[in-house]
Amino acid sequence: MGKIYCICGKSSTGKDTVYKRLLADESLGLNQLVTYTTRPIREGEEDGREYFFIDEVEAQKLASEGKVVESRAYNTIHGIWKYMTVDNGCIDLDQKSYAVIGTLESYVQIRNYFGKDRVIPILIDVDDGERLERALRRERKQSDPKYEEMCRRFLADSNDFSKDKIKNAGIERVFENYDLEKCMTEIKDLVKE
Repeated sequence: MGKIYCICGKSSTGKDTVYKRLLADESLGLNQLVTYTTRPIREGEEDGREYFFIDEVEAQKLASEGKVVESRAYNTIHGIWKYMTVDNGCIDLDQKSYAVIGTLESYVQIRNYFGKDRVIPILIDVDDGERLERALRRERKQSDPKYEEMCRRFLADSNDFSKDKIKNAGIERVFENYDLEKCMTEIKDLVKE
């Protein structure tokens, strides 16, 4: 029976790095579950790799077709950006396991859709000072840095990943990402269980 490993955590905790390394480890046999977004593509991203980049019309079409597993909308300083997991007929939990990046909210909705026994949370954390430094380094690399949005996301994370919300989501284990190799070993051990 396949599983979906839902990697979540505040911004700049290393979710993308963990996700890419899990997918690159062929011994784990994980497949990429690519989510959809209406936000603009960032430098270095590729449509269909990090996300499927769609417009609002396509988002509405997917919703009207009943294909949206979960959806979140964020009122950013650049407008409303939506993120969603879509059951587009490519998810085969009878034969495959997947990794996906999400939020606590998306984890709960994916778990409710596919079942608790099939969706496993991987909550990654680092302290806020380290996260802020990482976020600033990443944003400086963009040709058009969006510092205001970076700050909005950073502040919103305190509410989105509060201790109560983590507890209500039923997540008991947190993976600290100060030492990436140690963090990866612990996560890989979970996947291999």
